[in-house]
Amino acid sequence: GKGDETFIHSLLRCKKWETKGGKSNAYFAKTLDDRFVVKQMSKTEISSFLTFAPSYFRYMNTKLDSTKERCCLAKIFGVYQVVIKHPSSAGGASKDIRLDVMIMENIFYAKAISRIYDLKGSIRSRYNAEPTASNAVLLDENLLEILPASPILVEQDARAKLERSMWKDTSFLAQLGVMDYSLLVGIDEINGELVVGIIDYIRQYTWDKQLETWVKSSGILGGAGKVPTIISPKQYMKRFRIAMMVYFTLVPSDEPPEDSLDPEAM
Repeated sequence: GKGDETFIHSLLRCKKWETKGGKSNAYFAKTLDDRFVVKQMSKTEISSFLTFAPSYFRYMNTKLDSTKERCCLAKIFGVYQVVIKHPSSAGGASKDIRLDVMIMENIFYAKAISRIYDLKGSIRSRYNAEPTASNAVLLDENLLEILPASPILVEQDARAKLERSMWKDTSFLAQLGVMDYSLLVGIDEINGELVVGIIDYIRQYTWDKQLETWVKSSGILGGAGKVPTIISPKQYMKRFRIAMMVYFTLVPSDEPPEDSLDPEAM
């Protein structure tokens, strides 16, 4: 249909997207019309996605069919393998280049974003030392550094809707054993808008992460007492929720605020 044609037409014209401050070494690109983001996927991410994709698409379908249900998860449109054919030379075997990519919505499409944050609710290795660089993506510690002087103000009703949506989405992710996701936040100062979306939510809690959690929390290799960088999905969910509500400052109104939700509730 027309939608498929538009989608394909967008993907035909992409450019590499360099971001300063992100921890991933994966290849990123954006379509020239700015609608979609293309991200390279590792074998582990592909395996994880194939496991949780049916649940994810069922969950997203309920959100899209509802006029009341809001969702913070940045939409995934598909996962594809790009194959670049290399003809053989001098009788040798040809070596094709294969690249697995995920196509996601660009949540900042048609927005005048002046500042971007990638937030996980952690302060371990979460600082971008070049905050003024072009295309800089700021992290948790960068935000905490400026919050006292320049808080992110959110109206009471909007904050309550964000909290309810975030609780449902993170509960869904925790039930699937997904963790290490981020809240991508864009500040649109011209229109006075805060644009948010949960990204990087396809990595499940596998045995290697469980082992890393045990080693770091037990102190068997030293450093006991420090919060482990890798924690369980439910622990991650709780830490993420608490931090996000701290990061966004409530603007009071004439109406009494809603009761805060339990950060441990599933």
